Amino acid sequence: MSKYVLLTDSSADLPEKIYKELDIKVIPLSFLLDGVVYQNLPDESSIAFSEVYAQLRNGKNVTTSAINVEEFRQAFLPHVEAGNDVLYLGFSSGLSGTFNASCIAAQELMEEFPDRNIVCIDSLCASAGQGLLVYLAAKKRLQGASLNEVARYAEDTKPHLCHWFTVDDLFFLKRGGRISAATALVGSALGIKPVLHVDNEGHLISVSKARGRKKAISALFEQMKLTAIEPEKQTPMISHGDCIEDAQELARMIKAEFGVDSTIISYVGPVIGAHSGPGTLALFFLGTQR
Repeated sequence: MSKYVLLTDSSADLPEKIYKELDIKVIPLSFLLDGVVYQNLPDESSIAFSEVYAQLRNGKNVTTSAINVEEFRQAFLPHVEAGNDVLYLGFSSGLSGTFNASCIAAQELMEEFPDRNIVCIDSLCASAGQGLLVYLAAKKRLQGASLNEVARYAEDTKPHLCHWFTVDDLFFLKRGGRISAATALVGSALGIKPVLHVDNEGHLISVSKARGRKKAISALFEQMKLTAIEPEKQTPMISHGDCIEDAQELARMIKAEFGVDSTIISYVGPVIGAHSGPGTLALFFLGTQR
């Protein structure tokens, strides 16, 4: 059985220590802030995530771009040259062109290196939802599963990977075309907080509305109560847009209800945070359906 490496891109929003502990290689996405290009790096060495959110709160605009074919080629090439196969779990094709670029690069390289196998899987996930899928896949690899076995596991698991989140400022969803200007104006005036999820096709969908932040956070928790599969055996993930106290409160609610051993809390990285804004709070777990 050929050796293989596990890669993802930095929209997976996992803490750096998990990438290191589970030997997951990360391809960084880039973003433009105030005329300067930065990389969305897990160790925040390009720019601190808290600084990006401070700039967003001050009205600065952040623009993002997908990883292109050549960048994927350069990320895959050292591994195939070293004689390793590659399994890449990518950002949802329903939200970015990143995954399509990975497929083109993989095909080109497999033509150049016919003995190598590069498998690209569309996670249909975002932020720590993608991160949770990558985390679970990496755990399977540690158990000795082959590339094809881990790939099948990821494909079987992703329809059950639930994403539930809310945002604090409707301006960012309006700017991204997710809601109308009128909806944003009225919602902001009334203190309405949308509750959204990522559907089976990897698209962002608004599901309901909550009056006030506390009710919005409770709505995420209620969704887990409704659909989670053996929640006490899971490691739920929570990502936040520079609102760690809200993330910790949601984690406390989950631990009190289900008795889970641990939750993993991480930042919503700048690439996704640019579109959801400061105050974003997201919960990810395995459920009966998305």
